[in-house]
Amino acid sequence: MSSEWIGRARDAAKELAVDALERDRANKEPFTEAEILRRYELPALLVPAGLGGAGQTWATALAAVRELATVDGSIAQLLGYHYVNQSNLWLAGTPEVAERLGRPSAQWQWLWGDAVNPIEPELTLTPDGTGYRLDGTKSFSTGASVGDLTVASGTVTTTGEPLLVAVPRDAEGIDFGGDWDNLGQRLSASGSVTFTGTPVGGDWVIGSLAPVKVTPRSSLITPAIQAVFGHFYLGIAEGALATAAEYTRTTSRPWVLGGAASATDEPYVLATYGSYAARLDAVGAQAERVAARLTEAEARGADLTWDERGELAVTVARLKVVATDAALDVTAGIYEVTGARSTANRYGFDRFWRNVRTHTLHDPVAYKRREVGAHYLTGAHPEFTLYT
Repeated sequence: MSSEWIGRARDAAKELAVDALERDRANKEPFTEAEILRRYELPALLVPAGLGGAGQTWATALAAVRELATVDGSIAQLLGYHYVNQSNLWLAGTPEVAERLGRPSAQWQWLWGDAVNPIEPELTLTPDGTGYRLDGTKSFSTGASVGDLTVASGTVTTTGEPLLVAVPRDAEGIDFGGDWDNLGQRLSASGSVTFTGTPVGGDWVIGSLAPVKVTPRSSLITPAIQAVFGHFYLGIAEGALATAAEYTRTTSRPWVLGGAASATDEPYVLATYGSYAARLDAVGAQAERVAARLTEAEARGADLTWDERGELAVTVARLKVVATDAALDVTAGIYEVTGARSTANRYGFDRFWRNVRTHTLHDPVAYKRREVGAHYLTGAHPEFTLYT
């Protein structure tokens, strides 16, 4: 893990922290925030050094996401999704694809969004000359409206083959709905996108999602995105607890019947902070374990086996379970240690809970618990899907 790049993420987080609440309430497309990420060169962090990028590992990328999440869960999601979307170039694509799209991605700090939501009807790719025409709508497309390129999944109308393609934001026939208006993660640029005859040249095809062509290495995309989830849930919870602690130290009053001289002497307050701090520390240890395992799996390259990939998926599922539960509890529970006055809107402590509550519904955590339980009892690995 690179301390230099974690430092860059921390510096970007400091900028985002200055007006995090105001930006959350404004609920605007995060173009300014995307430029902050580019200024610190975070979009090229994972691009291999041979392609002009920083050549860092998943351990560093996930730590950067966690760092940003302490102050702004939305932008942490934006960056985390970008890392996964961009990684398709060298995980699912050929070396030629990685060179063709990875090198300019590093040079220009391209930010990658996605239109891959698998529970909706597939986009269609109609052959047109040496390329295709892309049609259809995705209701959720994180980063597409502010990114430079979007990874889209579509089915070829003549063969039925599912392909991943890259689409520039300014391509013909793209309409961004601007309709992301949810409880939390308000600046994640997760609104809808519609493609109407959007041209996709052959050079913009990344790879195939056909089951017979998916390898353990190319399938790392789904454990990677689930690892991103666990890291930014943890980061949001850490940010909530740190924010609450500062309020308790400076503003909270001891309970009149407790006999303590200050809120920081209140035994129940101390016990609650101790419980939450210990719990997040434990989740953090699991997050670091996941980051190391994902880094090792990618380094295995073509030698990675399905069993190794399956063990990684279970390790990631464990993180998803504990990070979800801890983040929901901590972001809601901070009010118990800050007091009634902390519910004033000017503090905006609710944004931490709103962000976690919104995104933890992305895919039901109960199914992650089931995956962990099945592995524990029978040794079974979850099959590859776009959620596992």
